[in-house]
Formats: sequence, C-alpha cells, structure tokens
Amino acid sequence: MYRKAPRIARILTCAVAAPALLVVAGCSSDSGSGSGADGGKKDSGAAQEQQKKPSAPPTVAPAKFASLPDACKALKKDTVEDLVPKADKAEGTADESSNPQTRRGCSWGGLDDKGVKGSQYHYLTYSLQLFESNQALGSGEKRATEYVSKQVNKVQGKEGAKDVRANPAEGIGDQASTVGYGAREAGTDFNHAVVVTRTGNVVVTLDYNGAGYAGTKAPDPADLLKGAQKAAQEVVASIAAANKQ
Repeated sequence: MYRKAPRIARILTCAVAAPALLVVAGCSSDSGSGSGADGGKKDSGAAQEQQKKPSAPPTVAPAKFASLPDACKALKKDTVEDLVPKADKAEGTADESSNPQTRRGCSWGGLDDKGVKGSQYHYLTYSLQLFESNQALGSGEKRATEYVSKQVNKVQGKEGAKDVRANPAEGIGDQASTVGYGAREAGTDFNHAVVVTRTGNVVVTLDYNGAGYAGTKAPDPADLLKGAQKAAQEVVASIAAANKQ
C-alpha cells in the first residue's frame, strides 16, 4: 500500500500533464505547417504570375538623321566645275526615287574637249541612303553599317572590273572605304574611284570616273581618288547641315 502510493501519484501527474503537452505540441505543429504551406503556395503563385508577364522588348536607339539634303545641291558649284569640266548640266541630274525621304542621288557628266590635245570625259555620281531605326531590324546606324559592307563588296565584285584596289579611308564620315578599278566600257577604257562612307544612319556611295578620247589617256587614278574623297566630304557635311547638326 505504501509502496504503490508514490507510483500512483506519479502516474496521475503524468496523465494530467500529457494532454497539455499534446495540446501545445499540436498547436505548434499546426501553426508551423500551415504557415509554411500557405507561404509556399503564395510564393509559387507569385513566381508563376511573374513568368506569365511578357518581358519588354529591348529599346532601339533613335536614328541620328531624319532627312536627306537635296542631292544635287550637296556639292559646291566650284567643286562640280573642278571635277566635271564642261558639265552638260551644271545643276546636275537628280535620280528618280520612289521614296525620296530615304533615297536620293545626283550625277554630272561632261566632255572637256582640248582640240588637238585630245579630250577627257568625267562623270560624277552618288547616292544617299537613309536608314531609319526599326524595332525588328535594329537601329538606323546598325543597318547603315551593314549596308556599307554590302556596297563595298558590290563594287569590288563588279563585272569587268580590273586592277581592283580597296582600302579603308579616314576623315570621311564615321567610316569609309575607297575602291579603285579600271573597266572597259563601250570600247573605251575608264578609271573609277569609288567612296563608300557612312555618317550616322546615312550611307553615301560616290563614283567619280573618267575616260580619254582622241589619243588622250583616261584620268589618272590618283587624281580621281583625290577628287572623289573631296566630294564625299562635302556631301557628308551637307547631310549634317540639312539636319541642323
């Protein structure tokens, strides 16, 4: 009797304390698991919503130039007279274009007849190509840069061209290349000096060439190149002036 009493007291004490412990443990367990489950669902849902939202497309840099100058007024009168003596039309002949907002051009041709000393024919032509920035195609400058490479390759690969010489050029726009070559055209030997240059988002392709008649040789390639570079610099300057830059 006396031995069992302490044991019964201890059993009753544990029995009374156990429910309290279970309640505390149960509450603690419910609170922790409920919070973790709800939070996980909320975080997962937020992540899924974030993934569903389309990302904004990358922005394209605006084009530097918005317009082209009058091509036939891009060169100074004195420059035209110097490069194309006795030009058929001093004001030049404008290229026909379906979209003059993005493409223009002009040309001059003239025969300098020196009588018994022979004659020399000079021809100067150039085109202006403006590239606008496009979300799908890229910035105007990027598109113009790609076009420069295409134009240089096109000139170098011209059918019938011989003694082709291509070199990078400095001091003409943002990037420039020159291509010199000879060609037999309509039974006459011509020398060509071509400058392909980019200023901002505009590409200028200029061809200055000439031939000799009545025993006169074709114009010297070095002189043609010098004249072509001078003309290209003036055209580049006219583009900036037309855009008030």
